[in-house]
Amino acid sequence: MFIPENKIKKIEYAQSFWERVWIFLKTKKVGLFFGVIIFLIPAVLLVGLILKKADQLSKIEPVLVDIPKRIIKSVPKEEPPKPKYEYVYKPGPISMEKIKKQGCVADGILSEYGGDTKEAVAMINRSNCQYLHRALETWLDTPDFQKATEIMAKIKKPGIIYGMFIAEAIKRGEKSFEEGGKEFDFSEMCRDNSENVWGEHTCKPNIGEKEYREYLKHITHEAMDIGIQSFLFGQVYFQDSTDLDKSKMKKVLDEMRSYAKEKGIEIVIGAQTGNITDEKYLRMFDYIEGGVGIGEDGITENGPCWSHLQSCWALLWHEKYASKANNVLLHLDWSGLLYDDMSVFARMNKTKRTETLKYLYNYFVSKDMGFLLPMTATLNKDNGGCYGSKRRSYSASNKYTCQDEGIINSLLSEKK
Repeated sequence: MFIPENKIKKIEYAQSFWERVWIFLKTKKVGLFFGVIIFLIPAVLLVGLILKKADQLSKIEPVLVDIPKRIIKSVPKEEPPKPKYEYVYKPGPISMEKIKKQGCVADGILSEYGGDTKEAVAMINRSNCQYLHRALETWLDTPDFQKATEIMAKIKKPGIIYGMFIAEAIKRGEKSFEEGGKEFDFSEMCRDNSENVWGEHTCKPNIGEKEYREYLKHITHEAMDIGIQSFLFGQVYFQDSTDLDKSKMKKVLDEMRSYAKEKGIEIVIGAQTGNITDEKYLRMFDYIEGGVGIGEDGITENGPCWSHLQSCWALLWHEKYASKANNVLLHLDWSGLLYDDMSVFARMNKTKRTETLKYLYNYFVSKDMGFLLPMTATLNKDNGGCYGSKRRSYSASNKYTCQDEGIINSLLSEKK
């Protein structure tokens, strides 16, 4: 809409004080000096007012107010989980050649067999042994891996190979051995009609039983975890099916080898196979193992079975067995009976023992078999002859009466 100019009401602009002063100075033509004075007077007054206020503020007492401290709850540092074992042996590669030529029987040294573990460890440390056969025992007992690692920590022999015996004897009814909260029922592992065969509350375990296979899986895994590499099944014909077509052994062996591969370690698995001649069965194992059946003269027999027994106690170096196996390991057998190899050997005088060890070691090594020299083993308590810290235990240590460690170390040093 258009509004004529003469109709628009003029709006007067309200000038500020300083604008009016400036116009006054311009129109009155006040001198520069007086103009500056006029401007300085209010400035000085303003500065004075500010200083006065500042002085008043400086005289005011400060008011202190307590500010509560921030409450911080201390959070404890999370401790890293403690290792299961303070010491774990790191195994190296396995050599069957080393086992055959530098192997020693150290029965139960990791299970505190023999009565003087301190001396047994010292003897091994000053020996030329590179393989300790049956070092961890399971006869009628579950393996104590904590105890084993504590003893292994005291054996100062890098590259040594430890062996474990998986016994054909368990105590039935026990439920004390746990795996992550699970309790194994040993009465569920027994072979039919084998109750009390090794004494009261005992039996022969049966690989056909799932509970026993689960138990084997647990103890062999744990053994590998602490550095054990050689596993021997005792009198396997008691543990496995007599009908070899129904045997579950291959399944057990495959699982053990799979776990070893997963861990990146090498293992060997053997068995006391007795007079089994099924080549397919024997070759499932890396070695078969047994005694030599010596007489009082220290000489072995040449037949497939030891003549002193009616049943066939197999002499495994005979071609009937050796030709069908991957490797053969032999030793002075013990069973706690007065006629077993170790009892006969311990009753010999020192000269005869030296001759016998030389003969057996050189004879079997020459046939590309292993003869495991005795460092510790079991004796009949009424055996007589030499012994270790107890009459029922043999020890080669120079601390005790047998004192065979000299000839043993001499033989082992020849084959390094």
